[in-house]
Amino acid sequence: MPDNNDIAAAWSYHNQTKHSYQSVYGDRHYLDWSNQPIPFKIYPELEAIPLPRHWDDSRMPALLAISELAVQPGSESVPSLRDLASILYFSAGITKQKSYPGGEISFRAASCTGALYEVDLYVVCGELGEFGGASGSALPAGVYHFSPQDFALRRLRQDDHRGILARATAEHPAIVHAPVVIVSTGTYWRNAWKYRARTYRHFGWDNGTILSNLLAMCTALRFPAHLVLGFVDRDLNQLLDLDTEREVALSLVAVGQTTEPVPRSYPSLEPLRLNTAPLSNREVDYPQMRAMHIATSLSSPDEVGRWRGKTPAKIGSPSTGRLYRLSPFDESQMSRDSIEQVVRRRGSSREFQRTSISIEELSTMLRCAAQGIPADFLDPYGVLLNDWYLIVHDVEGLPSGAYVLHRESWQLELLKEGSFRREAGHLGLGQELPADASADVFFLGDLNSILKRFGNRGYRAVQLEAGLLGGKLYLSAYAQRLGATGLTFFDDDVVDFFSPHAKGKSAIFLMAVGHGKKRELVKLKS
Repeated sequence: MPDNNDIAAAWSYHNQTKHSYQSVYGDRHYLDWSNQPIPFKIYPELEAIPLPRHWDDSRMPALLAISELAVQPGSESVPSLRDLASILYFSAGITKQKSYPGGEISFRAASCTGALYEVDLYVVCGELGEFGGASGSALPAGVYHFSPQDFALRRLRQDDHRGILARATAEHPAIVHAPVVIVSTGTYWRNAWKYRARTYRHFGWDNGTILSNLLAMCTALRFPAHLVLGFVDRDLNQLLDLDTEREVALSLVAVGQTTEPVPRSYPSLEPLRLNTAPLSNREVDYPQMRAMHIATSLSSPDEVGRWRGKTPAKIGSPSTGRLYRLSPFDESQMSRDSIEQVVRRRGSSREFQRTSISIEELSTMLRCAAQGIPADFLDPYGVLLNDWYLIVHDVEGLPSGAYVLHRESWQLELLKEGSFRREAGHLGLGQELPADASADVFFLGDLNSILKRFGNRGYRAVQLEAGLLGGKLYLSAYAQRLGATGLTFFDDDVVDFFSPHAKGKSAIFLMAVGHGKKRELVKLKS
């Protein structure tokens, strides 16, 4: 049986999957392009249920949708099928394509490590109408897989299974009253083909960027939404009929609100044994990531109830260096581009121009990312990743140097002044991107306290939150017509660079922001 409280498992995985100069540049691993996995889960024998491709723009400015706290539960608020289609498209749909001599690559609404798209979305819902409510049902109650490839749903199970989700989440109030629940899963091999055992970190990052879009879309469409990470893993995996040696449930998001609790019916979960297209000719197993997932699993509703609870309060450290107050744009100065416009425009910068951004632009990005995330492991709204460090290269109003963000006073403390482009490039695995960017944001975490509070599942939580914060930075950068990209890093070198202030912490994620150089992509009409 998995033991979530045996946190030696999380530390073992974390330490074994650290990047160092020796582990990266002394490694003989190569990419077998002839065996690259396909970026879709395909059910060849299930009938496609096409989703509506036309919907009204929400007209909510992206910067407000990103930063506004989630819509509070209130009266009946049931998404229509068109609403669901919009949420799925702007979370994980195909928004751009690029042609290469050898073929074509499809880019999705949210960033993913290596553009390998190992995260799939499933929908568990009651009856949904085409234009709202369940009147004149356009989508019967059931369990569905979302296919970005043809923008369609495929039904895995009929009937209403939301009661199973309520039981699996120990009666979480958001799930109990949710007309729609969107479940994210991760497929190991689709990402491990390139990143091997480090894929389990990427599950959190890539799921997080999708969820940052999803939560912003729910806010824009005025639906309450809540992220739930506490659930009985076995129950969700059985509901979705997952082969857990290859694919596992990662998170749930309750979308909308019903005044009556979901039906407490528990239809039989017989194995479906549905055929899926092979991902590639052969798959290579990396036992570390599967062992880590088992170690982070919860086994019963009672264990879920004990796991869920208040997030420990974070007491800010006293500042000793020079302080610079951040000054985000006020609402009248913000970009008015809608969240839909920004998602369509968003990409991942492959090059940065060495030009400056304003302190207002940087402040706005940080402020948008720093607003609370509605999640069961962040109660009340808050963050586990309180430790945000920056290397500022070219920001008007700030000296070049290394900083730490004090979120309580909304100030940056200068830890050391100087030009650190060379060092930033080294920390980002020797790449030019973090060296050329205007600024780099490093999310560090106190894994000791996080694992003590949440057990091994806290490792899932912190990686997921890092992806969510990175996704918010992506969107807030592109809303201001800037560029951004998420990067991996030399773990211990990052901590050393920001020490002694960062001593004892762990590097979790890195985002570079600035003026990206444009690439030619074909935008798709929704």
